[in-house]
Amino acid sequence: MQGHPTNHDKPRVAIIGAGVIGLAIAWRLATRGVPVRLFDQAAAGGGASHAAAGMLAAVMEAEPGEEALVTLGRASQALWPRFAIELQDATGIDVELRDEGTLIVALTADDRARLMHQLALQTKLALPIEWINAAEARRREPRLSATLAGALWSPQDHQVDNRKLVAALHKAASAAGAIINEQAAVAGVTSAAGRATGVVLANGDECPADVVVLAAGAWSRGIGGLAPDMQPPVRPVKGQMLALRMDPKAPLVSHVVCAPGVYLVPRRDGRLLIGATVEEQRFDSALTAGGILTLLEAAWRAVPGIEELSIDEMWVGHRPGSRDDAPILGPGPMQGLVYATGHYRNGILLTPITADLIARAVIDGVVDPALAPFGIDRFTLARAAE
Repeated sequence: MQGHPTNHDKPRVAIIGAGVIGLAIAWRLATRGVPVRLFDQAAAGGGASHAAAGMLAAVMEAEPGEEALVTLGRASQALWPRFAIELQDATGIDVELRDEGTLIVALTADDRARLMHQLALQTKLALPIEWINAAEARRREPRLSATLAGALWSPQDHQVDNRKLVAALHKAASAAGAIINEQAAVAGVTSAAGRATGVVLANGDECPADVVVLAAGAWSRGIGGLAPDMQPPVRPVKGQMLALRMDPKAPLVSHVVCAPGVYLVPRRDGRLLIGATVEEQRFDSALTAGGILTLLEAAWRAVPGIEELSIDEMWVGHRPGSRDDAPILGPGPMQGLVYATGHYRNGILLTPITADLIARAVIDGVVDPALAPFGIDRFTLARAAE
């Protein structure tokens, strides 16, 4: 990050997007005395940050070819306990980081074979996960299906209440001096001589800045003022979810449970989140009978007792998926423009490390090596190689 004010002259920063990523970056910057303004087209944290389940699943979601993403996710997992404490100290809000771990259950022999294949990759990556038999799985979660074939036990894949996280980050960033502008859609990035100079709002107002951080999630590609090679290839991936109501004193489920086609995430207040569909439907926000039926049926197969629970809420969110489903992080080809988008299913998990690394890049001009695999230039280089 060359060319912006440094040392005693702090750069003015405009952040496009006030979800958990934008808010966390703003908090880190503002606590170091950086003048920060955030702009969101709707309410802060009202998009994917509100719709998420809050799983911190760096181990469980490890996929072939995603070693760099697994490394980043594990590093962020390690930051989460301190991050949650810092937020509570700053705001008084407990984001409910829970450390019961996660069960990935197999209901059939085919499920078991698939999970054993997954375990082989995770073992190769030296991740903390193990196979447990059906009896041990039901010891941890007695209400699991009687047909259970066993489970993977992932003790370090935890969860956090993402909606409380939004509230805490909003309060922390504001208290630190960040100015949060809601219902303030950004039309585009302004620039001069190949350098970002600020943002222009949909109403025509301009906000000059030394650094612009693009953290608009699924809406990032629609921000104007950028050449095609600077537009992040991020698309919305629709997800339908619902919450059931358990007795908080006698919860049906106490761990995060992942089963074929579904996950169940218990909250301390008795809500049981069930998600989520994966639909390439752009910004369609309709709840569908088929989507909700699919989730409920998959959840019922794993935990039959859910049929007794009442429905508390149903909603739709839009994950920001990049072309390779990995985040787009760090400086790009335009001086003064920094990317923090495309987190797909891992936005909550990657919030602490994204905030730390992006804040460091903005203030100190240091691009951590951990960001290297996630630069927007990887898409340009891939096209050039074709």
